[in-house]
Amino acid sequence: MCALQTRKGKLPTISGKGYVMDAHENHDRLYHIELEEQVIDQFLEEVKDVSDEQLEYIPYERLMMANTLLGLVDDQFGQNLRAVLHDRQSGGFTIGLRGRTYDDQDYVKFSTALTHIAGIPNFDAMSKKYYARFSVKHTDESDSYLRQAYRRFTLHTDGTYVDEPTDWLLMMKMEESNASGGRSRLLHLDEWEEFDEFYRHPLASYPFTYKAPASKNVTEDVQRTTFYKWHNLPCICFIDQFAFPETIQHAKYLKELSESLEASSGVIELELPVGELVMLNNRFWLHGRGRFDRNTDLHRELLRQRGRFVE
Repeated sequence: MCALQTRKGKLPTISGKGYVMDAHENHDRLYHIELEEQVIDQFLEEVKDVSDEQLEYIPYERLMMANTLLGLVDDQFGQNLRAVLHDRQSGGFTIGLRGRTYDDQDYVKFSTALTHIAGIPNFDAMSKKYYARFSVKHTDESDSYLRQAYRRFTLHTDGTYVDEPTDWLLMMKMEESNASGGRSRLLHLDEWEEFDEFYRHPLASYPFTYKAPASKNVTEDVQRTTFYKWHNLPCICFIDQFAFPETIQHAKYLKELSESLEASSGVIELELPVGELVMLNNRFWLHGRGRFDRNTDLHRELLRQRGRFVE
């Protein structure tokens, strides 16, 4: 049997100047980080004159977002945030702006500060920026499940079809109206009951080919093994839509793996308010989305950033 990291009870509270990191009320592997309102207000005031164009065109301005936030809390905040993302017992957190603003540009700035504390975002070929914004509506003609409201977006990791590290993922809810259902679905790898069966399978280390659909603006194929080790612990790389198996046996393995993930009792559904985000270690957390209830006026906009750690 492969030794996974077992849960050690409730996550310890971490606090410092201007913030508290505590166990999330809906999942004992996730943290919720709460910044003091004064910190949020001062951050927004100090970055109010930085334009979206500056963030897109001048990469160091993104790091200055992080520097501004770090200057409003204690010296341990950045280390604590990175430690949470690296921690196998956790590896994820939620955080929000507590209703202090509903300006979408403030959301971009805040999420940018957090990602640049953690590391550096990858270029997002879909949006041709360091972040992507996309909507989910009643109708959709895209070539993946990302924007299709009435299908379950099955559990997966990001970065399967790009040739660069994707250590972490951030998703922030920007806008929402007439939306019921569509909750985030999350699974920590160590909560998956049938992990060992698939990890020990002969195809667990087979390099499957991943190809992106046209909307992703990525033309190169990549080969990825489903399981690998990072910091000497098992991790997963998988998405059902973009894997191209070569044999029936390959297809059966991938299909059964996906069905097992979807059926796991470790899956949780998480409701994110507008202005709140979730950030996860992409190597041992899988994520997806439940179906929305049908509504012709449905609208949700999300922001995504994903990238690598910088030691």
